[in-house]
Amino acid sequence: MSQPISLRILEAARQARTRAVAPFSNFQVGAAVQTESGEIFSGCNIENASYGLTLCAERVAIFKAVSEGERQFSAIAIVVDTDDLTPPCGACRQIIWEFCGDIPVTMANLAGRSETMQMRDLLPKAFDSGNLK
Repeated sequence: MSQPISLRILEAARQARTRAVAPFSNFQVGAAVQTESGEIFSGCNIENASYGLTLCAERVAIFKAVSEGERQFSAIAIVVDTDDLTPPCGACRQIIWEFCGDIPVTMANLAGRSETMQMRDLLPKAFDSGNLK
């Protein structure tokens, strides 16, 4: 069972969601990743008219942290405005695994509902650098 997520990371993800650029889907997502040292980096989804160039909130948050030199992560939170909790897409699952490993992933909505799962349960039999040997 995973550890409870901090309110700070959930609030950072909620705030990031308000900055989402989602003119096509109107599906605003916020994410925040926490480093081992406790620093939090947030991100929002950013859509593009060429849909394949759209970036998910989870990848934005992770790439911001990595671009600032962070390499050790302890948790990630994703916040959406839906009744059902929304897990990361397949591409984000791969990026989370690649850069964060088996961290707790908390999915939450604006109504205060949340669920935390370990990354290994969201991406079983993950492909990573160990497969390249």
